[in-house]
Amino acid sequence: MTDFTLTKTRMIEGIWEGILTQNKGITALPQVEVSHLDKPVSGVQVTENTDAKHWLVQIPIPVELIADGVQTFVITEARTGQTLGSFALIAGEPMAEDIRPEVDLLRAELDMLKRAFRRHCLETM
Repeated sequence: MTDFTLTKTRMIEGIWEGILTQNKGITALPQVEVSHLDKPVSGVQVTENTDAKHWLVQIPIPVELIADGVQTFVITEARTGQTLGSFALIAGEPMAEDIRPEVDLLRAELDMLKRAFRRHCLETM
């Protein structure tokens, strides 16, 4: 079982926000680190909410890291080394062209599965 659970709440004005809970009850303030391409992202804030027994995690997305393609950010707890989560930013026109063939392939596979399932249901009746 993992020590922490991180749940995304929103991304607003360039800041990713989430709620971090500890499965064994609140102890010390967790040391949350964020990396992009194995380089640390600065400005991460962790604020304790003692009433709700969780922490608010805020991760500002540096402007210099916003670029075409997929930019993935990995969130970890430094003391335990546990990966808490990740999020990705997708930008640029070429991404739309790259995603469409994949979606078309998924639709075709889903249609094939639906036909096979219907055939199976008819044969077993």
